[in-house]
Amino acid sequence: MATLTVWKFDSADAAAQVESVLQSLQKQQVITILDAAVVSWPEEATKPKTKQLHNLVGAGALTGTFWGMLFGLIFFVPLLGAAIGAAAGALGGKLTDIGIDDDFIKEIKEQVTPGTSALFLMTLGAQTEKVSDALPEHSAELIHSNLDTKTEARLREIFSE
Repeated sequence: MATLTVWKFDSADAAAQVESVLQSLQKQQVITILDAAVVSWPEEATKPKTKQLHNLVGAGALTGTFWGMLFGLIFFVPLLGAAIGAAAGALGGKLTDIGIDDDFIKEIKEQVTPGTSALFLMTLGAQTEKVSDALPEHSAELIHSNLDTKTEARLREIFSE
């Protein structure tokens, strides 16, 4: 079963600093990373910066479209034009079908704010407690939404279109 996890950090650069920790956990087979992305939001910035972590994932990675649309729904919706907003609304409906609902988006939007960062992971078989233990010096807080095999397949289908 795939899991979408979101780890929030108390500083704008902390999420980007855990990439080597994730690589180590993956080598130890504590986590299998299907895809990953980082959101960094400096205190003085009006919106966050996003980055997909390509070097942590293999051929099964989702497209950048998934992360772009998810981050657009979470952080940039008020800035979208009507046409883009309508497309985002249609995609939002599809995301709800696979378990990424308004409550999930609202929770992330409320918690990832200026001066913080977040690590978004799509994983298989993650041993969450071991991952958490590897991140304590970074003040990570876990927010997660589980995806079953059928939901993961639907997610890949949506973003391969």
